[in-house]
Amino acid sequence: MSQTTTFTVDGMTCGHCVGSVTSELTALPGVTDVKVELVTGGSSPVVVTSEGPLADEAVAAAVIEAGYAITPPRSLL
Repeated sequence: MSQTTTFTVDGMTCGHCVGSVTSELTALPGVTDVKVELVTGGSSPVVVTSEGPLADEAVAAAVIEAGYAITPPRSLL
């Protein structure tokens, strides 16, 4: 059963930022899709679809590895 979770990522300003975050999150085991709505100058929502639950710590580590800050996730389903 797939699960969708949304996060807020701070500090993204361009397509390169989106690509970096998407690449790190897509590399996590079980992640099937990542959608980023870039909000320049603000916090950007990131929606991650996975085959099952994702560990919040793994998602936070991936976003931090990409060079950005993350607000704790809010599960949608």
